[in-house]
Amino acid sequence: MSTPETGRRKGRGALSNPDGRYEPTEHRREDDGWYREAGPAPVATTLTPDRARSVITRNDSPDVPFDRSINPYRGCEHGCVYCFARPGHAYLGLSPGLDFETRLFYKQDAAKRLREELSHPGYRCSPIALGINTDAYQPAERRLGVTRELLEVLTECHHPVSIVTKSALIERDLDLLSELAGHRLVQVMVSVTTLDNRLASRMEPRASAPHRRLQVLRRLSAAGVPVGVLVAPLIPAVNDAELERILDACRDTGAQTAGYVVLRLPHELKQLFREWLEAYLPDRARHVTNLVRQLHGGKDYDPTFARRMRGQGPIADILAQRFDLASRRLGYRSEALELDCTRFHPPGHGGQLSLF
Repeated sequence: MSTPETGRRKGRGALSNPDGRYEPTEHRREDDGWYREAGPAPVATTLTPDRARSVITRNDSPDVPFDRSINPYRGCEHGCVYCFARPGHAYLGLSPGLDFETRLFYKQDAAKRLREELSHPGYRCSPIALGINTDAYQPAERRLGVTRELLEVLTECHHPVSIVTKSALIERDLDLLSELAGHRLVQVMVSVTTLDNRLASRMEPRASAPHRRLQVLRRLSAAGVPVGVLVAPLIPAVNDAELERILDACRDTGAQTAGYVVLRLPHELKQLFREWLEAYLPDRARHVTNLVRQLHGGKDYDPTFARRMRGQGPIADILAQRFDLASRRLGYRSEALELDCTRFHPPGHGGQLSLF
């Protein structure tokens, strides 16, 4: 695996491309002082078909509100430096750093595989979470349309679906979302990390700007699509001071549901995030690192269910109290919308059972 030189790149979140944890060797760049480049070279995005035999992933995690999900893409060009899914690229023999946001894989036959799985005689309907690990509406979706095809299948079958995104591209599919909403079959959560354009451009360089995400909430809500806001991740001394302002701004757009997740740094992600702190927030990098550890019992990451997304200790308690107070004041629902599973019918059946 090639390891591009470390440094800031326009439109990229990670500053380096460290070897994944499963690689037998580790590459490090050392500066001997003899040769200095003007800056790190740009890294182009590549897209590779991923011909999966199935698209629905099952989980039994007690702290997530769904038991099945579909991720049309592996890797994400949004480049969010804090993304908890980055370490998953190590399973592909690639780096969770720049590789994660430049070497992308898309499930070319996703809609076909979904039809097959929904047609199985033993299939039992339960809401599908679309685009959980990586954003289903990242820039590649504009030309590939994998997510659009999946939504068409789900709409045809009257299958309930929940979506989390930080992309304005979701507005393209408003026709399908409105149809699903008319049957109580969809809920959309928009991730809003900050209202500060400059901070957003550094943390999530190719995601939609904060004001565009507010517009998405407003437009979907106006079209009758149930929407909510996910403040994720909350990072002490970086964006946690904005919690109430974000909830206020999103409630004005018509958001009905709110949630939050604290920063978690599994595996290689802690190195990538520290590099980002040193580059963009050097005056408080050590302070932020210490606060994040306090959130997770003195460790960079605690994978324990229920604690991994909310943290523990005084800082976690204060964040929870602030969120609860603001949510009650603004009238947010604490529970996700209950979607209707009774309308589902397998593909091609049109809601009618066969006589033979």
